[in-house]
Amino acid sequence: MVDSVIQLKCDRNNYPWGRKGHEPLAARLCAKSNPDFQIDDSREYAEMWMGTYPELPSYSLRTGEDLQEILKEYKEKLIGKGVYEKFGCDPPFLPKILSIAKALPLQIHPDKNLHQEHPDQFTDLNHKPEIAVALSRFEAFELMKLEILRPFLPTTSEGLTLSDDETLRQICTNMLKAQEDLVAKTMKGLLATPPQQFGQQAYVLELAKRLQEQYGKQDNGNLVALVCMNFLVLEAGSAIYIPANGIHAYLSGDIVECMARSNNVINTGFCPRADRDSVDLFANSLTFQQHDRSEPILHRQTSGKSQNGKTDKFKPPMSEFNMLCH
Repeated sequence: MVDSVIQLKCDRNNYPWGRKGHEPLAARLCAKSNPDFQIDDSREYAEMWMGTYPELPSYSLRTGEDLQEILKEYKEKLIGKGVYEKFGCDPPFLPKILSIAKALPLQIHPDKNLHQEHPDQFTDLNHKPEIAVALSRFEAFELMKLEILRPFLPTTSEGLTLSDDETLRQICTNMLKAQEDLVAKTMKGLLATPPQQFGQQAYVLELAKRLQEQYGKQDNGNLVALVCMNFLVLEAGSAIYIPANGIHAYLSGDIVECMARSNNVINTGFCPRADRDSVDLFANSLTFQQHDRSEPILHRQTSGKSQNGKTDKFKPPMSEFNMLCH
């Protein structure tokens, strides 16, 4: 027989955007679940993964068995017939704990079409929408803002020269392809602008300083994030949803990130140029499902699984999972 609840032995990823030493929640939780892992105070710890994805699979802490093998053997009890008949014996989602000290790469998580078009580069067949649930104060750039940019968009006597979304796509493309000296010049001009000229967007000046300290004044991601994207601050217990092909860059905080089972990603900023993907591929993949800063917010709903009224759920618009919360 197998227990209904299995304590997992998990592992972590080290990326430069992670927090250092004992500060990151990802490292502290990993140390509690994995007796083979010891925290090194000189290193950054970015993620702890949970599940059966082969890059960082989980194991039973008690027996040492691979979680994937346990789920295959006891799929009726642990997964349920309806789920494994639809998705197979691997959980259709990939949960992680992220501990963020500086901006993650400017990225999108692609839909299923990208694997079909570029199977060698993007090896997972699935799409990758995700939710992020804040475990602490959480800052994020997400999706394209339109209303603030609208007065500056090119127009004719008949209105905008292109659709709003296609204009945003072209602006994003031009910014990501801009030469480094032009990006640096633009950042210098931005930082020299008096705060009162920004109105309710005055926070952009402080963010510009932070991003420039983290990635330099020549990173194209600075322009896209500061000019084109919404900036959100969430408190612990709040959540956002990012659709497949939705542009985002998380900036700081500890979160639970859960996505449909895939590790495909397209990066174009806030990372070394050698790690960046094609700007055209990135821009052509962008979705514009959401514009208003309130649209990505997921609201708690009462869970029908609650026996005492204390369990809620986040229900993103996808079939792979809901997330229970207290």
